[in-house]
Amino acid sequence: MAEQHPNIPFERYADDSVCHCVSLAQAKWLKRALEKRLRDCGLELHPQKTKLVYCQDDRRQVYPCTSFDYLGYTFRPRRSKNRWGKYFINFSPAISNKAAKRIRQRIKSWNLRCRIDKRADDLARMFNPVIQGWINYYGRYYPSALYPTLKYLDSRLARWAMSKYKRLRRHRRRAEHWIARMATRDTGLFAHWRVLPRSAAR
Repeated sequence: MAEQHPNIPFERYADDSVCHCVSLAQAKWLKRALEKRLRDCGLELHPQKTKLVYCQDDRRQVYPCTSFDYLGYTFRPRRSKNRWGKYFINFSPAISNKAAKRIRQRIKSWNLRCRIDKRADDLARMFNPVIQGWINYYGRYYPSALYPTLKYLDSRLARWAMSKYKRLRRHRRRAEHWIARMATRDTGLFAHWRVLPRSAAR
């Protein structure tokens, strides 16, 4: 790419790459050139993962593929607001569904409801480095897309509280309110409480 197509910006991580073309014709031409180059090296483009994506914005062109996943993000048209408060359609990244699912599975694997020997601050010390890592990476762009996954962590904390405290057993709503009050009172305890809007933490 650097030697033969220096006018086409591209990013690469391991064997995944994204090339930015200015037209469909250029994209098709580049795809053929890359196929030939890889074939000369005994390689080939992945037939399912390789695709031409139209970066949809406010213009009304119609194209069958307008999104793609890259490094845990989904890039697609999203409603955004400019500095003057006006909304527009912007092609931008946010955490992908696959990445969000992996995070929820990781949270579930912590088995919080079985850790009744731990206090809330113990759990925070154990898991905050991981939670903060998720926020640093996936919360960099369109952070509101990460909120539902972080709220899932609060639901697991509510189950922990139901197992730990007798007054909360069999009272999930009461436990959720208890976690929400704790988040309001001690915002810095869990890393995600610092970024979740209070309405999202309740």
